[in-house]
Amino acid sequence: MPAQAGPAIEAEDLARVYPGGKTALGGVSFAVRRGEIFGFLGPNGSGKTTAVRILVTLLRATRGAARVAGFDTAREAHRVRRVIGYAGQSVGVDDDLTASENLAVTGFIHGLRHDESWRRAAELLEVFSLADAGNIRAGRLSGGLRRRLDLAQALVHRPEVLFLDEPTTGLDPQSRNALWDQLRGLSRDGTTVFLTTQYLEEADRACDRVAILDGGRLVRVGTPASLKEEVGGGRLAVTLRDEADRPRATRALGSLPGLVRLEPGGAGDPVVAYVRDARASAAPVVGLLSAEGIGVAALDQAQASLDDVFLRYTGDRPRAEPSLAGAVSSVFAAAHGRRRR
Repeated sequence: MPAQAGPAIEAEDLARVYPGGKTALGGVSFAVRRGEIFGFLGPNGSGKTTAVRILVTLLRATRGAARVAGFDTAREAHRVRRVIGYAGQSVGVDDDLTASENLAVTGFIHGLRHDESWRRAAELLEVFSLADAGNIRAGRLSGGLRRRLDLAQALVHRPEVLFLDEPTTGLDPQSRNALWDQLRGLSRDGTTVFLTTQYLEEADRACDRVAILDGGRLVRVGTPASLKEEVGGGRLAVTLRDEADRPRATRALGSLPGLVRLEPGGAGDPVVAYVRDARASAAPVVGLLSAEGIGVAALDQAQASLDDVFLRYTGDRPRAEPSLAGAVSSVFAAAHGRRRR
């Protein structure tokens, strides 16, 4: 049972500075409601995995506090581990055990009875379409099957809060869809799901709310719909016939009714207008430019996406992949309580 009523996850001024002075988290605060699917988004190296590892008690915060299901992650780590499931970026299955044995052993670790562990293993093999692999050693499974097995492990003990770090990486479209169906079902039954993902279209469809992290700091939190509304409900990409008209086109479109934001772009790029209603704004765009004698080669309209939100708040500069040296993954690590200082 939960320790108390209230949010499933709370973070207050959570910070992590690594030896040598590198700041992975610069003091983030947020709360996740019970039964919510909450997406943690950000460029490579933004601090997403660091935050997850603090919340699952595998890493100590340098500053601040965090609670999961009402339990303090620093003072009550053993209680946190009892109520969470965790699948990290690295697959954490035992290659010497079969798929069934991996799941059953996870059940034993979490205190399930022998018969209950085996029943739960069989159930999850079916749920994740792994029944045919039940008696095959994990080391002989493909990467995609191993990933599905790792995700199944995180659910063996029916956790109150489920943490997934890049859960759909390496999965084919069918497996990704099946996983999202499973997560929505868990959410409806009251399980809280906290996940990081690089697949923004998936987060858009499945998450109740998302947070955007950049440079170790939280830059935005909200529902996908509300965040898309901030950048404009839709966008119009105007390809000009004459590149020399770009400055005049930018000035003309600055007076467009319903304009939220305008991106002039560079040579060869379209001029992009983010607007409240892309369909209603298409004709006025053509009219404004025509009145200035500016030729339009193409006009493309689309609804705003989380990609637009993401790029607005984090920029479009590619980021280096962070090092995962020393990373600890899977529900096994959480159950054993291995923690990095």
